[in-house]
Amino acid sequence: MKKIAGLVAAGVASLALTACNEEKATTTETAAPANAGTVHLYTWTEYVPEGLLDQFQKETGIKVEVSSLESNETMYAKLKLQGKDGGYDVIAPSNYFVSKMSKEGMLAELDHSKLPVIAELNKDWLDKPYDKGNKYSLPQLLGAPGIAFNTNDYKGDQFTSWGDLWKPEFANKVQLLDDAREVFNIALLKLGKNPNTTDPAEIKEAFEELKKLRSNVLSFNSDNPANSFISGEVSVGQLWNGSVRIAKKEKAPIDMVFPKEGPVLWVDTLAIPANSKNKENAHKLINYLLSASVSKQLTLEIGYPTSNVKALEELPKEITQDPAIYPTAEILQKSHWQDDVGDAIELYEKYYQELKASK
Repeated sequence: MKKIAGLVAAGVASLALTACNEEKATTTETAAPANAGTVHLYTWTEYVPEGLLDQFQKETGIKVEVSSLESNETMYAKLKLQGKDGGYDVIAPSNYFVSKMSKEGMLAELDHSKLPVIAELNKDWLDKPYDKGNKYSLPQLLGAPGIAFNTNDYKGDQFTSWGDLWKPEFANKVQLLDDAREVFNIALLKLGKNPNTTDPAEIKEAFEELKKLRSNVLSFNSDNPANSFISGEVSVGQLWNGSVRIAKKEKAPIDMVFPKEGPVLWVDTLAIPANSKNKENAHKLINYLLSASVSKQLTLEIGYPTSNVKALEELPKEITQDPAIYPTAEILQKSHWQDDVGDAIELYEKYYQELKASK
């Protein structure tokens, strides 16, 4: 969805778009056959750890240029501004943006005959309401936010509900993810509301609830959410399961629980923009990124559960049996799926900016 910065190195590529920020980009050179073309990948920064694309470029001779995706909203805006001009060949929208973008004609239909990797993907992750028949996307990684805590300071049984973050004892101590939907999700769940509500009255009620939480909030962070736990700057807050894996790899004293209301799940997918100039290479790259060997390497690196069943079988138990990283069946049963809220997103964003500006 939106995660950890700093793992994609190299130069900066600018898009000639008036409302766009600069992006980090990297091009990995290869000695493979010449003139095989270039494919432009626009994905979350930590989804391309060093060396991940080496074999693809060696096998195909296709050069991959990687741009760092900051948020679904930014990605959507950039593609809208590009229009027919194109710029990206493979993108990584979260499931609820697949629904939105496909409805608006922004995604190309996938040619499943060019994607044999589909046979290796978890069938429970396929054919979901946001993209029936996986016409436009294929799932890559599963995200689940929970309440993370420093195990030197707290115990897991201190956190049973999202509402626990409102307790006075956490004044100026809580880190929240810097994302309107993620933040409103916890308030809506606390209030017993649908986290995908489009009802203005319910969204406003959640905003009023979040204003009560504001004095407990030390920071909003989605760019490097694990780093503040690793450094000890933060000891409690909202975090993604993959970020917990990152922190544990750094030997940070951290664990995470999923509150009784359940987490709001998302799946980051791979898709091809309708304005892609190189759909043939795009299919090849998607097939590679979802393959067992690459999926295993990626989950080992960043912790998010993979859609590739073969990769899952080869992953160590320290990942697959850690309920903070791989939610249990019980947690999944009471989870919610983040969905597109249409024009209501403008109201979420308006209130969210007001929340961040207040104290």
